[in-house]
Amino acid sequence: MPQSPAPTPLRPTRPTRQNRPDRPARPEPPLRVLVGAILRGHRERQGRTLRDVAGEARVSVPYLSEVERGRKEASSEVLGAVCRALGLRLVDLVGEAHARLAHADGRVVLDLTAAREQPALGSAAHHAPAPTAGVHPLRPSPPVVALAA
Repeated sequence: MPQSPAPTPLRPTRPTRQNRPDRPARPEPPLRVLVGAILRGHRERQGRTLRDVAGEARVSVPYLSEVERGRKEASSEVLGAVCRALGLRLVDLVGEAHARLAHADGRVVLDLTAAREQPALGSAAHHAPAPTAGVHPLRPSPPVVALAA
């Protein structure tokens, strides 16, 4: 006797964790925790105190401490001020956060901009991008021309 095909479900089945490659195996840390750890790491590598950086960024010492511990989510203005006090740019902070999240997820991140960055127009000094965990700057290469149809 011929078998009839299996009935089609009325609604799509939900994928399981095993067949969802777009979902990380473990939850990602809150961004405020990651950003705080990055800021603290840069401050400590520079041998600077909370008081020194907070004063230069014009934020209170307790508030900067809370930000570094991931307990407070700082505004973009505060993050910008703290980054400037540490000699970083916001793009360096965000890039390092991206690299850490991607690395934790088993992805490889290549920073294609680090080797060819130019100082901003009107800037007095050029700050090299901060080293990013697991990312190596590329050597400068000839300009690439991309054509699109």
